[in-house]
Parts: sequence; structure tokens; C-alpha cells
Amino acid sequence: MKTGVILPFGDPRVASEVARDAEQAGWDGFFVFEPLWGFDAWVSLAAAAMATERIRLGTMLSPLSRMRPWKMASETMSLDHLSNGRAILSVGLGALDTGFEAFGEVTDRRERAELLDEALDIITGLWRGQPFAYEGKHYRVAPTSFMPPPPPVQEPRIPIWVVGAWPSERSMRRVLRYDGLLPNVLDESGKPRLLTPDDVSAMRAYIEERHPDPERFDIVIEGETRGDDAGAAADEVGALADAGMTWWLESRWAATPTDEDLRGFRDRVLQGPSRP
Repeated sequence: MKTGVILPFGDPRVASEVARDAEQAGWDGFFVFEPLWGFDAWVSLAAAAMATERIRLGTMLSPLSRMRPWKMASETMSLDHLSNGRAILSVGLGALDTGFEAFGEVTDRRERAELLDEALDIITGLWRGQPFAYEGKHYRVAPTSFMPPPPPVQEPRIPIWVVGAWPSERSMRRVLRYDGLLPNVLDESGKPRLLTPDDVSAMRAYIEERHPDPERFDIVIEGETRGDDAGAAADEVGALADAGMTWWLESRWAATPTDEDLRGFRDRVLQGPSRP
């Protein structure tokens, strides 16, 4: 099992400092929130890459329906080269209350899902190199010979983690095309509920039956543990790890952008990961 931290707010300088703290404290990954309007996530990750040597770097997460896929392909490829192969791309539909309507972004769920699928096709196609062509409902890409960049450092590609509504077959079919699951567990009425180790076991069994390389497929779960109670934290995370979780991401989404909450978050980072 690997562990990471999610920085819920902060400028690129803060990101570089917290990423360095996280690497020194033994965490395996450092992730940043990608706002619609705010400090740019990929600039922050570039700053973090320059301050670290080992830790994996990515967003949590990138709502591709409001992004140009060729721009995202460029940003992820650039970070992968800068970090010498440490980039991860996490994607989903995104939360509408982060400003979609205010900035005129698409809010219809079906259309956002279509845009997500087409964007992923284009990003992975561009990573493979030219010539690349694509004809979709929303996007069209023709091959180009104008200054084509190199592929990412990582092979066969930068890992892509995808939000999946469990146990929705349609949502999970998308997830299985890629490299990791960010689970959103739904009850019988279709509303989100808390995830349990039994859910993780069921996800792992589902993936092992259907994914072409299940040993390299990640189940990524986020939450909050107490750094001052290592035993309780290890028990909580250990039950999920035993069930098949491969990444635990420490998150504090309730934190506010204040100096006090930032200090509290950094203190938790410096306490190090909770491992079973």
C-alpha cells in the first residue's frame, strides 16, 4: 500500500514546501486541488517537482469536461519530463459547485461524461505521438507535423486514475480502460454512501475478473486519519488495504485557506503516513 497527501489550497510556493515535507516524512504521493479559478494546479505541481526527487505528483482531480484535452496532454507530458516520470493524472466529472455555472461551463451530466471520454481518447492518443487523428461528437483532431513533442517518460503511459460510481456498470466500463479507480460508492437509490472494506473487496474482485492487468491497477481511497493515534489510524487504513486498496490519500477538504488550517495540515504531513 502507498500513501499520499492532498493539498486542499495554497499557492505554488506552499505546494513546493509541503511536497518537500511530505517526501521527507515518508509519503509516496503529493496531490493538489485543481480549481476552475485560482492558483494553477500544474504550476504548483511543477514547483513541487523541482523541490522533490521521489514522490509521485498529480491532481485530485482534473475535470476534463471543462479543459482542452490537447492542453492537458501538454501539461501532463511536461510534468512527467520535469519530474523524471512521477506524474499521475486523476480525472472525473468534477463538482458543479466549484464554479461551473458561474463561468459558463457545461453542467449537463451526460454531456460532461461524453466530453470526459473523448478527452481521455485524445490525451492518450497524443501521448502516443504523431500521426494522431480523432473524430468525435465534441472534438476533432487532425494529424500535425508542427513541432511534435516527445512522449511522456513513463511507459506505456502516465497512469490515469478515474472516478467510478460503484457499482454502476457504465461508469466502471470507463474506469477499466485505464489504470486506477477513485471510487464513489452509491446506495440502492443512487445516492453516495460511506465506503466499507467489503466494498473494496468487491471492487478488487470485479477488477481482477475484467481488467487486462489487474496487478498494476490501483484502488485509490481518500480520507482523514489522526497522526497522533498511529494504532487507530493503522487499523482503519489496514482494513482497507487488506481488502484491496493500493493507495490511501490523506485529505482535509473541510480545511479553510487560513494560516491556522495550513499549519494543522502541515503538522499532519510531518507526522508521516499511517501504515498497517
